[in-house]
Amino acid sequence: MSRPVIVVVGAGPGVSGSVARRFADEGYDVGLLGQEQQVLDQLVTDLGARGATVGHACVDVTDEQAARDAVRRFGEHTGHIDVLHFNPSAFREKDPLALTVAELVEDVALGVGALLTAVQAARPFMSAGGRISVTGSMAADEPSERAASLGVQKAGVRNLVHSIDKTLAGDGIRAVSVTVRGALAREGAFTPDRVADAIWDAVATDDAHWRSEVPYSG
Repeated sequence: MSRPVIVVVGAGPGVSGSVARRFADEGYDVGLLGQEQQVLDQLVTDLGARGATVGHACVDVTDEQAARDAVRRFGEHTGHIDVLHFNPSAFREKDPLALTVAELVEDVALGVGALLTAVQAARPFMSAGGRISVTGSMAADEPSERAASLGVQKAGVRNLVHSIDKTLAGDGIRAVSVTVRGALAREGAFTPDRVADAIWDAVATDDAHWRSEVPYSG
């Protein structure tokens, strides 16, 4: 049988890279969508050394057609997508009095809208047992006024995950937002690797115990 496949949207050096490595260690092949070729190249080398077959595309995930085409190519090449992990968000240091409507819409297009593109493109290649996971944040509940758009993105993407889960549950495909209730750090409970472990645990949950939001508090 072919190995399971995870597609990581918004692949970078932080949580998304740790998620890719965690799933590679569990026997998954990996597709990566990211914006920085050098980061993608490093991840490809790392994941390959772990035994994964890796495909990658350097793409702006807010470019709907380009992102859709990239996900579709992964699915056509492998024949199936078992896990879709979505990580992007925009950090813009502006409070609500400085943030413009255009900037808010631009950030939401990345942190929320791009999930729609990825899910719609991946769906034809997903079957019962498939999983969609999202890196969530406590900013959804406790937004910082200094980065007002981030809280809007994280609240919005969590809400969208609930809707996606309800829509696909009847087909045996489930979606989850893992809400990281702490600041990422190089040491301690909130390292990217520890968060990736929490995402793995959420994805590995069976349907009988499924929740479309899982808090990670360390």
